[in-house]
Amino acid sequence: MILTKAQYDEIAQCLVSVPPTRQSLRKLKQRFPSQSQATLLSIFSQEYQKHIKRTHAKHHTSEAIESYYQRYLNGVEENGAAPVLLELANEVEYAPSLMARIILERFLQEHEEAPPSKSVINSMLRDPSQIPDGVLANQVYQCIVNDCCYGPLVDCIKHAIGHEHEVLLRDLLLEKNLSFLDEDQLRARGYDKTPDFILQVPVAVEGHIIHWIESKASFGDECSHHAYLHDQFWSYWNRFGPGLVIYWYGFIQELDCNRERGILLHACFPTDIVTLCHSVA
Repeated sequence: MILTKAQYDEIAQCLVSVPPTRQSLRKLKQRFPSQSQATLLSIFSQEYQKHIKRTHAKHHTSEAIESYYQRYLNGVEENGAAPVLLELANEVEYAPSLMARIILERFLQEHEEAPPSKSVINSMLRDPSQIPDGVLANQVYQCIVNDCCYGPLVDCIKHAIGHEHEVLLRDLLLEKNLSFLDEDQLRARGYDKTPDFILQVPVAVEGHIIHWIESKASFGDECSHHAYLHDQFWSYWNRFGPGLVIYWYGFIQELDCNRERGILLHACFPTDIVTLCHSVA
């Protein structure tokens, strides 16, 4: 789904005043019925992550952490079965999984002899049964399963979706009888930063020569696309030549402005691939 900047801004503006819940996503789908659920979810997640980055610091002051921790203790003392942490996160407009991390770190600092390591914290968030307090373990679990933008559960889902689309792209390349090297093969040859697929024989797409293809199981907004350009795409271009980026959930139309410089954007696998023998694949 390719959106104009104006269409994207309209969707993003609707997200400013809604909480990051599945109920909000359903309302967004009702508001924009012509957009796919996957596209809206990707935009929803990206816009929320921007909000979290803007407000992250205020939630990590010593005063804020202590205030949250005391509110947590008071809440579970009153009713340990109530979703105290989840409600607190929603009240202060912070991601439930990130709130759970704050409280877990503070709890372990108080009850363990040594400060908890990042690996220990991550392990407990992935498996709350490791937390040495049953009430807190349940509170953390509630935050993890109700967070649709952050946390280990979301990370697993995103990883699986990304892998699924890479497999889809591989199958499409094989179906078109295109010879390629994948990321693992390229790294085995010593390349440290590579696209998902290098075409061993370049092809043409819409009159542009393509040497590599990158799969992104997300929506290409300005923030993410510019970051990818800086961190990945231009590096690929410098090393391998011009290439194609597939944003499977769509992108902002105006971002497809580097075609003449060697980077094309698509929202699906191209149907007009031309091989060196000038036949349509």
